[in-house]
Amino acid sequence: MNEAELQQVLVRGEDSCQQFKRDITNADSVAAELAALANSGGGQVFIGVADDGSITGLDAAAVRRINQLLSNAASQNVRPSVHPLTENIQTAKHGIVIVMTVPDGLNKPYMDLQGRVWVKNGSDKRHVTAHEELQRIFQRAGLVYADVVPVAGSSAADIDERVFQTYLSSRSGQSTEFTRQTLEQVLQNLSLGNGHELNLAGLLLFGKHPQRYRPAFEVKAVAFPGTVLHDTHYLDNEDIDGTLLEQYRRSFAFIRRNLHHVQGKRGFNTSGQLEIPEQALEELLVNALIHRDYFTSASIRLMIFADRVEIISPGHLPDSLNTEAIRHGAANRRNPTLTGHAVHILPYRGLGTGIPRALHDWPAIELIDDVAANQFRVVIQRLTSKNPIGEVTPEVTPEVTPEVTPEVARLLSVLNGEMSRREIMAVLGLKDEKHFRKNYQQGAVTTGLVEMTIPNSPNSRLQKYRLTSAGKAYAAQQKSKEGLA
Repeated sequence: MNEAELQQVLVRGEDSCQQFKRDITNADSVAAELAALANSGGGQVFIGVADDGSITGLDAAAVRRINQLLSNAASQNVRPSVHPLTENIQTAKHGIVIVMTVPDGLNKPYMDLQGRVWVKNGSDKRHVTAHEELQRIFQRAGLVYADVVPVAGSSAADIDERVFQTYLSSRSGQSTEFTRQTLEQVLQNLSLGNGHELNLAGLLLFGKHPQRYRPAFEVKAVAFPGTVLHDTHYLDNEDIDGTLLEQYRRSFAFIRRNLHHVQGKRGFNTSGQLEIPEQALEELLVNALIHRDYFTSASIRLMIFADRVEIISPGHLPDSLNTEAIRHGAANRRNPTLTGHAVHILPYRGLGTGIPRALHDWPAIELIDDVAANQFRVVIQRLTSKNPIGEVTPEVTPEVTPEVTPEVARLLSVLNGEMSRREIMAVLGLKDEKHFRKNYQQGAVTTGLVEMTIPNSPNSRLQKYRLTSAGKAYAAQQKSKEGLA
């Protein structure tokens, strides 16, 4: 990395992956920072840089002292030890900047000498105390999985034996009636219980009343007449409980009765096709049920709007997965026992092929990994009346409003992915925050061309901005016009 590349990184400011330090002198503080980064996907610490991103620099003596401190803290003050890499960047006017790179840890959780687990919290770090969050860290390390955690108070008596016997017969050709094993033993052999209690996989796949023990693990479905979540009216709603198979069937029924059926080129007397291909909906719905984070006590949300369908799963993508990777078939089995059995029960094929198949059948799908809200959103654009099936490409974006000010147009032209206010202002060359907010940010958001990543907390320091479907369409139109000019 040279000085020019360093400046490009610093202008983006601090976030969960990069931290600025003028100097470091305390090994315990360094250890907490190292543990937090190793537990949270890795990142970089820039030493010799002020909080505002300006370079303060270090002299040669400070560089030697800090490198020795980093080495000692990484090996002696973090358990298990971490192995950061350092690079010294010489600047023209301000001396040296040390860039310390901490890789994503393979042996999570990492702790300081006091046994405290640290994680990144935006650009800061925090001590983990919540039981569920500690479980998720152990899950990422492959030490524990939510689907095999015992469900306290449950027993084999909570199993729907008729459903379970049918499953055994279809899978192995025999049931417990033809073995000398008890039901408890069979459940334990299949990793669905521990001989006394059911685990979560056993409860959700074969329980009589799963929500008796885990009331949040259901699907909350709502159909709205318009396009906004805060609409006070709704067309249909249902709290969908039961086993995962029951939740899948009832959720699909909810979708079918609230989407349009179109004839396309089919005969007049046929029932018509669902406006969104059923296989795409099937893949996305099953993915939500199978791959959600079951350490998070929240329900899956299924929302049908006039222009789109949204499926929101608790838990953002695990580890190093991102939306681009899963578009190409990358997968991480967050609930391996559940998926191992579900492949025989639900229309689930595994192998990471669900998302690519859904996108092949219906490209108008947006995947949003919302880390701040700890959720994964799938937004499926609905078919409009202008686009019958089999005649033209589905309309995937709403009509773009033409009332766009020059300032908003400039913002749209530079907005790439998700960017913070500070990053956008830096690219635009703006320094007056009030001017930016009034003439750029507010105009872009109110016209529906840009949206906040954390809409419920507009002033959050983690807030970022991204183009909506309308914003993407507008940007594409402008590029097309520039190409013709």
